[in-house]
Amino acid sequence: MGQCGITSSKTVLVFLNLIFWAAAGILCYIGAYVFISYDDYDHFFEDVYTLIPAVVIIAVGTLLFIIGLIGCCATIRESSCGLATFAAILLLVFVTECVVVVLGYIYRAKVEDQVNHSIQKVYNEYSGINSDAPSRAIDYVQKQLHCCGIHNYSDWRNTRWFKEAGNNSVPVSCCQPNISNCTGTLTRPGDLYQEGCEALVVKKLKEIMMYVIWAALTFASIQMLGMLCACVVLCRRGHDPAYELLVTTNSYA
Repeated sequence: MGQCGITSSKTVLVFLNLIFWAAAGILCYIGAYVFISYDDYDHFFEDVYTLIPAVVIIAVGTLLFIIGLIGCCATIRESSCGLATFAAILLLVFVTECVVVVLGYIYRAKVEDQVNHSIQKVYNEYSGINSDAPSRAIDYVQKQLHCCGIHNYSDWRNTRWFKEAGNNSVPVSCCQPNISNCTGTLTRPGDLYQEGCEALVVKKLKEIMMYVIWAALTFASIQMLGMLCACVVLCRRGHDPAYELLVTTNSYA
């Protein structure tokens, strides 16, 4: 009976190690996705520490690959030292992912203040020139999020670019894609996106941060199961004579 329990725990442990390798790739992908996505919106927030959760999640993903390798070797070779190391590293990563979740919620709450603080400045720096970074950022956001202006298209009236252009038009990135020959003129407001970009940028950045939070929570749960299985194998190995006899027999075989 004890041997069956040990075998089941070992089987689950080996399976979890395979999951850890898959998780390593997924976490690195999520971290990279967050970096790339935030790069598209980096003009709308100034706190570089917002990316800390993404950095940590990539580091955890790299560490998970190593953990999976240690866990597989320790399980196959029946190494008490290896399994103890495996459980200890899992505990460290578990704590780290809990920290990622906390940081994710903290920086997710700060996103709105960051965007509110910087979006007016970015719109005032708009020049309409593609080589200009703020201009590219605004045109990209307006096209991708289907928005125009900060709260709506009328906000463009207060920008330096609008006053200098003097043609009563907003950038063509405000034009709805199903409207042909749209020039951005305010005399045809029906051609333009009606929703402002501020709320949509905040929503998008919060969604991206939630990916990190949910990924950390999911894999933290898996790691808790891994720690439990490793502890079961270690405890059974120390207290079950049948298991010790099995290990000794396998060692001499």
